[in-house]
Amino acid sequence: MPGSTGEKQQVRRTKIHRHGWLAIDKPSGLTSTQVVGRVRYLTRAFKAGHGGTLDPLATGVLPIALGEATKTVSFVMEGLKSYQFTICWGERRDTDDSDGQVIACSDRRPTTAEIQAVLPSFTGEIMQKPPSYSAVKVAGRRAYEIARSDQVVELEPRPVRIERFELTQVLDADHSLFELECGKGGYVRAVARDLALKLGTEGHVSALRRTRVGPFTLEHAISLAQLEALNDSAALAEQLLPLIEGLAGVPNLRVDAAQAARLQSGQAVPLVRAPRHDDGDRIKAPAVMCAVFAERPVALVDFRAGEIRPKRVFNFSA
Repeated sequence: MPGSTGEKQQVRRTKIHRHGWLAIDKPSGLTSTQVVGRVRYLTRAFKAGHGGTLDPLATGVLPIALGEATKTVSFVMEGLKSYQFTICWGERRDTDDSDGQVIACSDRRPTTAEIQAVLPSFTGEIMQKPPSYSAVKVAGRRAYEIARSDQVVELEPRPVRIERFELTQVLDADHSLFELECGKGGYVRAVARDLALKLGTEGHVSALRRTRVGPFTLEHAISLAQLEALNDSAALAEQLLPLIEGLAGVPNLRVDAAQAARLQSGQAVPLVRAPRHDDGDRIKAPAVMCAVFAERPVALVDFRAGEIRPKRVFNFSA
């Protein structure tokens, strides 16, 4: 019977329409999906998603989009990412990090001079073969699913861009600390694997911390424990970054009330004059922009043929 001794009663948590970004300082040991689930529970948001996966081993910046901000996730994932990581020399692992099994060993340890000499070959546009344990799809399946079933994973090298790669400290004979900045699709684990092979040894990532994803940095990140301590809406609102933060690389186009209404109803809006960047230069079609009315994002729009058409309309009441 309801209310009987020992019966567990579950309190239904009322969902709240929240829109914006939280920069979470992800702890080690959790998947990105687990962090999203925890954030969604703590914030009671209807929708949540992350802007770039971090492996369970990794810590650092994991941008979480709430509500309508989930429509901007793809733009955040296109942004540059910065990492600090440690390579453990002498062992290669099947996952290319310390969570995996040892599959090769080497007694060779590279010198500082040897490491510095080869780093330039890992910057700029390079070809990189993703780790076998990665989310890359092979014939409709994730590579890590195939690898976990003890099947051979065949992944083709693909172009990635490494903006910066520096040796920052030799911790001891077996460990070196690096900093790296890369574009979309770059795998730090693959960089560690390939650098070790280039130096005639084996290696894997033993520690990894992401310090930046696009506009989101550790400076504004909070831990899950800190988020849990924010037990009132006002305190949470102070931590919630506006939706437009996720569109740092997208030009804004200011529209009036009538134009905003047309866009929100899915209609195109003709432009009398070409839009311009903040520096005054004309924006050339085709381009994606964010239409803004009264300092609030209205829609992501396609600019072409003298008009703008809504791609994703923001509805802050849903």
